[in-house]
Amino acid sequence: MSTLELARSAAIADAGSADLVGADVSVEIDDDGRVETYLFEAHLAGYKGWRWCVTIAIVDKKSEPTICDVVVLPGPDALLAPEWVAYRDRIQPGDVGVGDIVPSSLDDTRLVPSVHSLIADEELDALQVFELGLGRARVMSIEGRDQASKRWYESDRGPQSPIAQSAPKPCSSCAFFLPIAGSLRASFGVCANAISPEDARVVSVDHGCGAHSEATL
Repeated sequence: MSTLELARSAAIADAGSADLVGADVSVEIDDDGRVETYLFEAHLAGYKGWRWCVTIAIVDKKSEPTICDVVVLPGPDALLAPEWVAYRDRIQPGDVGVGDIVPSSLDDTRLVPSVHSLIADEELDALQVFELGLGRARVMSIEGRDQASKRWYESDRGPQSPIAQSAPKPCSSCAFFLPIAGSLRASFGVCANAISPEDARVVSVDHGCGAHSEATL
């Protein structure tokens, strides 16, 4: 029996059926000529593009070939499962429902220890910060603030949304616009107009809608 036939027999024995082992694809022989690796098409459900890989060792010309290993390996066009993604990178807006808990991460770059908080963001003077603490273990980092600002500004409540483009005036001049505290005060606020589609939402100062307090016919 040739080593090719031996390799195919080993693949069939491992597969349990000759129908699951297809045509031979290739063979690789090491420099010493003692190890040969055969590849066969794998006709396995759910394993499109995978191959049977059979490794045979030949100690010397007097010894019988020995089966070292039989495995199934992905080929260049194999169907593979997607890479595992950590839960915190999979969560999308709206995924967190009633009773759901999203464990906090200590290495979240959006957060820093509260000692790094800006006094202006906490609306406390230096003495109060020292005496009272901030009441929070962590606060948002500069990176976290930048991410939030970019996300809000590019959203439907930024200046580029259709409703903002057709608004008579920007939110910054509206009586219902409530600036938020802290370092983002100059750029964002909360709408407090009950008839506005943005009511209770964060909007940029240059956003706008038709329910502006000073809109006139």
